[in-house]
Amino acid sequence: MSTHGHCLCGAVRFSFDAAGALRRGHCHCESCRRATSSPFTTWLSVRSSAWRWTGDEPGIYRSFCSTCGSPSACASIHRPGQTDFVAASLQDASDSAPEAHVHFAEKLPWIHLSDDLPRHSGASRIKSD
Repeated sequence: MSTHGHCLCGAVRFSFDAAGALRRGHCHCESCRRATSSPFTTWLSVRSSAWRWTGDEPGIYRSFCSTCGSPSACASIHRPGQTDFVAASLQDASDSAPEAHVHFAEKLPWIHLSDDLPRHSGASRIKSD
């Protein structure tokens, strides 16, 4: 089953095989907060071999739409073989509920959460092949 997503203006588009999804979580690190201008960001991590761009490729930092500026993806040398997509950019995010909070030690003090998701002070472990 394919999952699809896009930026605000629709120029940057991607799709991935749902079987390639590795994890879903809310990230509270400063880098994610600054990149998305939000108090935390919900990411969906996908195996690099399981997704592709289906519209324009992102421009700035290769993760933001060069037309509307929406963030869409992030790749890190710390997690080779996977790409993280902003869950809010999915066409239908209803099946992408987060599984945990990561970098919770960096959470802004005025955020008060009432969910019962696990809270990791750093990055959580990724399922391996």
